[in-house]
Amino acid sequence: MLEANPLRPHHAVWPRRLPRELAVPRTSLWFNLDVSAARWPDKPAYLFFGRPLSYRELREQSLAIAGWLQAHGVGKGDRVALFMQNCPQFVAALYGILRADAVVVPVNPMNRAEEFGHYIADPEAKVAICSADLAGIVAQANAALPEAQRLQHVLVTRYADALPEAIEAAEAPNPATEQWLRADPALPEGGPQWTRWAGALAAGLAPGPHAAAPEDLALLPYTSGTTGLPKGCMHTHQTLMHNAAGGQWGHSGPESVALGVVPMFHITGMIYGVLGAVYSGCTTVILPRWDRELAGRLISRHQVSHWTCIPTMIIDLFGSPNYRSFDLSSLRNVSGGGAAMPQAVAQRMQDEFGITFAEGYGLTETAAPSHANPPERAKLQCLGIPIFGVDSRVVDPATLQELPPGETGEIVTHGPMVFQGYWKHPEATEAAFVTLPGDASGRKFFRTGDLGRMDEEGYFFLTDRLKRMINASGYKVWPAEVEALLFKHPAVQEACIIAARDDYRGETVKAVVVLRAEARGKTAPEDITAWAREHMAAYKVPKIVEFVEALPKSGSGKVMWRLLQDREAPKA
Repeated sequence: MLEANPLRPHHAVWPRRLPRELAVPRTSLWFNLDVSAARWPDKPAYLFFGRPLSYRELREQSLAIAGWLQAHGVGKGDRVALFMQNCPQFVAALYGILRADAVVVPVNPMNRAEEFGHYIADPEAKVAICSADLAGIVAQANAALPEAQRLQHVLVTRYADALPEAIEAAEAPNPATEQWLRADPALPEGGPQWTRWAGALAAGLAPGPHAAAPEDLALLPYTSGTTGLPKGCMHTHQTLMHNAAGGQWGHSGPESVALGVVPMFHITGMIYGVLGAVYSGCTTVILPRWDRELAGRLISRHQVSHWTCIPTMIIDLFGSPNYRSFDLSSLRNVSGGGAAMPQAVAQRMQDEFGITFAEGYGLTETAAPSHANPPERAKLQCLGIPIFGVDSRVVDPATLQELPPGETGEIVTHGPMVFQGYWKHPEATEAAFVTLPGDASGRKFFRTGDLGRMDEEGYFFLTDRLKRMINASGYKVWPAEVEALLFKHPAVQEACIIAARDDYRGETVKAVVVLRAEARGKTAPEDITAWAREHMAAYKVPKIVEFVEALPKSGSGKVMWRLLQDREAPKA
């Protein structure tokens, strides 16, 4: 064992196989694909329902997309929205954007038109790349914007562009999913210029010399907060490179086969399924949507070794009547986060399959992991220890004084993967970083807004959160955003969003609503829910709606959401 530092006790349990810090390449993220394509040109980078996309083909497609983007006015530092489910085109588009020296704006494909407009206007996106089933949402959102803010060009792909002609039975999704994958909806008329994916590839336009530097902006994923619309988190090639290069933590390498089912638009799926996968040269089996039966068959068929997931996927897989027929013996590393893994389920994994679930912790602002459990010494329902080059503390939220092991405070983090700040929000950026008392180095620590504690060995545990946020199966729901959308309902006078307990999702969204006088007795909770499904992403839709005469308010007139949340606790 390594000698323990009393202030950093995790040094004593640090795996001997791992360095404390990484020697991270001083290149752009595009260079990782260049290298992997040179090393393993014919190796499948991705498998999509049995059809391989080699590293050489991935590079060629990305170059063609980069050339198309530059031919349509995309220059260095310009933002391009990326709006689709997991598929090989997502990866080719992302690396094409990076090769064009531009910035990727990944957008949740569950977003509706009212939401998507923000991801055009706020980052001032010039171009969007989307799947054909979402082109209508792009057109509707674009048309609602002032002309000066609208997209001029949209590149559209069909999932069928990457499918084999016939899918073998062992790889086949359910009939409804295959119908969705093979659909070829007509493109909207008018608005921006629409270009088909196949046409962009066939054009074979070559991009100019690659000019992006490690310090240049590469990714602008959006995260919400207690107030206002979602804010972009500014990540450079260098901040992302650090976690892309960290695969050795989970024993990942070019021989690994990963299951890519966590959404790629999300920072976790982005790191493990796109950036880290290409860096390591592994093969990733892509699932565009979660399907427990298909996931079990794919793990068995392709001998998947690495699976990053959310706990509800494991719970669902164990709920399959066929799960004992799945061959899970190839799995060597199963990890994830976003929601706590129930102890009973983790123990069942260990007892039945000899697999230890290695939980991790991170935020969009930290490019996913800042903490992780060493696979060989994982603790259940634990965030893990700070990873390569990370310094995390538990501090008093008011004084910022560091607290000893066992005491609960706010988790603050300093590390090479921490973002550069919030896009066009300097005041929010300033509030997010602090210098700790007595730290002569003057380093800035990021305030996570999560309350936790550290045990005597330096493992971190989550206990609560300072931020007002709902965690539904790993999807982060920010009440202020849902409230802002609900206020557009013609029957809603006021609304307050809180978390309600859900046995499967952990938490779910509850709306406490005051109806307008003319709507009382005429509006049912189901009416609110049905309206919400049409105007917001499905995971934000209130599953529970409660009507009240009035919302509790403070002397200054602010809604006392915490009081409503505390009243909900006994019901759990």
